Amino acid sequence: YRHAAPSAPWPWMDFNTTCSDGPTSPVNEFTDGTIPAWKTYPRNICRNWSSDQVTRSKILSSTSHGTSCNIYKVDVSDEGRFMNSDDGLRRSNRTVSVTPDRRPSGTRARALFVDNLSSEVLQMLGTRYRIGPSFFSCSTNWIPSRYQEDVKPSEGDHITIVLPFVRVVPDGEWLTKAASNVGVPPSPLKQTTPNAHVVDYRMPLLLHSTNHVLLQDLLAIHMVRSSTSSTIISHHPKVEVQNGSAQRLQLLVLKAGDSAYWSEVFAKSKDPTFVILVIFWYALYGWDEAFEVLSPHINWLEVYIFTTNDIYATQELHKLRASLLYYQQLLQTFRKSLVFLQTTPNPAMDALTEEERKLSADLMEKEVGNLLFEVDRLESQRAMLSSRLKNLIDLAFAMDNIEERKAATRDSATMKQAWRSSLIFISYLTMVFLPASFIASVFGMNVVEINPGSNENMAHYTEATIVVTLVTGWLLVAVQGHSSLHPPGSDIWRRLVWPAF
Repeated sequence: YRHAAPSAPWPWMDFNTTCSDGPTSPVNEFTDGTIPAWKTYPRNICRNWSSDQVTRSKILSSTSHGTSCNIYKVDVSDEGRFMNSDDGLRRSNRTVSVTPDRRPSGTRARALFVDNLSSEVLQMLGTRYRIGPSFFSCSTNWIPSRYQEDVKPSEGDHITIVLPFVRVVPDGEWLTKAASNVGVPPSPLKQTTPNAHVVDYRMPLLLHSTNHVLLQDLLAIHMVRSSTSSTIISHHPKVEVQNGSAQRLQLLVLKAGDSAYWSEVFAKSKDPTFVILVIFWYALYGWDEAFEVLSPHINWLEVYIFTTNDIYATQELHKLRASLLYYQQLLQTFRKSLVFLQTTPNPAMDALTEEERKLSADLMEKEVGNLLFEVDRLESQRAMLSSRLKNLIDLAFAMDNIEERKAATRDSATMKQAWRSSLIFISYLTMVFLPASFIASVFGMNVVEINPGSNENMAHYTEATIVVTLVTGWLLVAVQGHSSLHPPGSDIWRRLVWPAF
């Protein structure tokens, strides 16, 4: 994290680093007329970014090398009209220029939606628009970020917002492919592999009951706000689905321009930051649709547990609840990003009149408030779904305990029946052998009547037997605290003289 997050507050990146590569001076667009300056990015923009930090941040190693990427454009005019600059440009490392781009006159802002970003295009865009490398390190490593840099009063600044969110992917062939990628077995509620119990929040969440996939996506936006014409760069990670999120977001932004509501907003305010608010609604729509399909899936799990009492369902419930806890953090990040955007006004708006600035600030507060209201609604819905899952987990374990108690009761009854049968059998067996044992004991007695020459006789045996039997019975009655022969509360001395009473 420390090698990819915005590094300005960090006094060092690694304790093991003894020295840096040394400071470098800003580089012109081309070096010696032969080597493009963009090849030295990010050191041509931020000289404190050593080669070691570039390697650790993975801004170049995580992106594809030498491949083509798609860049889709949307221009916003000063009148608030949204225009499609082209149908999507397929760029390679030789067709993207680092020279100033040509825009129609009266263009308030240009949005670039970049799909399948290559390392060459990353360096070109960073050099052309002087983008700090922290934006690319945060977006390629999926680190939520929001910060402002290069502030110039009355001219502009740079703002970066990296925001993970969740959206629903339509079912179809990609659904089967996604299921095989995440290693989901055919039976979702009976996972036996060791890794099946590990919840990876970055992986797609497959909802078997509704045939949907909840896919984590990313809004990675860097905006160069200027008093002349601003630029918005939206980096989109590679997604295994037709019409990737870059082209999808371009079309949705164009549709927002056709809305009467947003056309009025852009006509009233000259602040191009409102384009980011439009993009935020894309993430909000994804969240709303995700919870919309999650609720029926939880209903299905509830019915499944009631009908089958399958203890393996708790694994699915645990995975869903762990995902919802992670979604809580993402929604908090969403809220913080909105507050950051509201509390970070555009310095270029200082050149406008006070009335225009106040109108734009009021509109910003209103639109951010609308988004915050929806985020609070989503958080309330998430908390409700999480509570339902907790109740289902408790219910599953309670029903399993009831079944175990019933089984234990049945086993206990069976054991008691077997014990009684054994006692009856032993009693009958004792009755069979008791006469023989008695006769053997009598013939074994050492008395004169049976064994001539002995010193004892039967009279002495009878006397001793009667005395010992009486003493034993007396003691057995005396040591019993609760007996019909004793008054209630009798002490030991009273019980010892019980024959007298």
